[in-house]
Amino acid sequence: MRVSLLIAFAVAVLSCTACTHEKPKPLVPLELAYGAKADANALNNQGRQAFLAGQMAEAKDFFGQAIKAAPDSGQAHYNYGLALNALGQTDQARQEFIEAANLAPGDKVIWDSPALRPFGNPETPKGPGREHPYGTSRPTIGSGPR
Repeated sequence: MRVSLLIAFAVAVLSCTACTHEKPKPLVPLELAYGAKADANALNNQGRQAFLAGQMAEAKDFFGQAIKAAPDSGQAHYNYGLALNALGQTDQARQEFIEAANLAPGDKVIWDSPALRPFGNPETPKGPGREHPYGTSRPTIGSGPR
């Protein structure tokens, strides 16, 4: 009796912890901020539809046109970055995500987006890692810092 009660309790605890695991939210294009031009909104909506349909090249074209119509829209730059990222153009996407974050300083969706996480700090130099300040030779007796 006690064993079956213990097993039931363990199953209940494990199922509760499994329910609390949060899946990452899918990356979806954003609507433009209130006050954007009508043509920019129309282009952005067409881009969103193409993106959600999996037509990334078309979405990229629509979002690029939306940026030309509303160059100060952080959401337009973010959406363009999403399309570029989906097409594998990560260097350009990185620049668009940074521009979006700069243009929309209070937009938590852009700033907290998983799309920005892999790119890290824009000030960090790219390329091979820096060499250790003491050189690459093996340490010997008495060669360490004093």
